[in-house]
Amino acid sequence: MTLIAFNKPFGVLTQFTDATSPTKRATLSDFIDLPGVYPAGRLDRDSEGLLLLTDDGQLQARIADPKFKLPKTYLVQVEGVPGDAALEALRRGVMLNDGATRPAEVAAIDLPDLWPRDPPIRYRASVPDRWLRMTIREGRNRQVRRMTAAVGLPTLRLVRWSIGEWSVADLAPGTWARV
Repeated sequence: MTLIAFNKPFGVLTQFTDATSPTKRATLSDFIDLPGVYPAGRLDRDSEGLLLLTDDGQLQARIADPKFKLPKTYLVQVEGVPGDAALEALRRGVMLNDGATRPAEVAAIDLPDLWPRDPPIRYRASVPDRWLRMTIREGRNRQVRRMTAAVGLPTLRLVRWSIGEWSVADLAPGTWARV
């Protein structure tokens, strides 16, 4: 069995080919030359951080399937200053167009020590931003972005830091390691 952790850079598709675009977009094949491994879950093109890949279908399902409630922790830069009410709403779960989310673990954090994003987030002196550490146990499409938007805090940058016991802490963007 093979399991690898990959630090997916911003702008990379979570697939090995891009047959749908007339322009060449970055894919996993630009970074990973290991046959037979496939992503265990997805990470949006405009999100960064931990992506697990495996050649074991049962492990892939255990990692990706929400019924196993594997915690996924994200570092989230939001536009605005989160108040107690917004944080508490995220902790209780928020109503999205596809139903209520499960409760999340959420805390405001200091600026994390992360790699620079390319391209960088546009800085606006007149618009404050803050960082949150957010852990969810489900994986709907663009869920963290939709949850923060639902409480009036649009996401500017989203980095998946960990899935269960696996973390991206020691991986530079675009690199991978067997775990």
